Amino acid sequence: MSKGSLKKSFYYAIAGIVYALTRERNLRIHFLAAGVAIAAGIWLEISYLEWGMLAITITLVMVAEMINTAVEKTVDIITGEYHPLAKVAKNVAAGAVLLSAINALVMAYIIFVPYLR
Repeated sequence: MSKGSLKKSFYYAIAGIVYALTRERNLRIHFLAAGVAIAAGIWLEISYLEWGMLAITITLVMVAEMINTAVEKTVDIITGEYHPLAKVAKNVAAGAVLLSAINALVMAYIIFVPYLR
């Protein structure tokens, strides 16, 4: 491994995050929701354990959305026209995002509702 390769790896990873944030509407929506959740956590003074659960949950949604974007872009490169398996790949990736978002809502309920009673 060359000396600059680790630095380049971080550069490319950050470039991927920036790309997704600047070009993917749904990721921006998830970041906004994460900001609201973080603000609620600060306001409600949630515990360290709850912060950990919140951080994992937020990260899961962001990772799922970015993998979905990668799958969609890859499928678009490979298939120039409609193909039923391309549709399946995109739908499954989108389903993963939906599951992670539902999980985030469940976690938000578990974490925040006891503070609001």
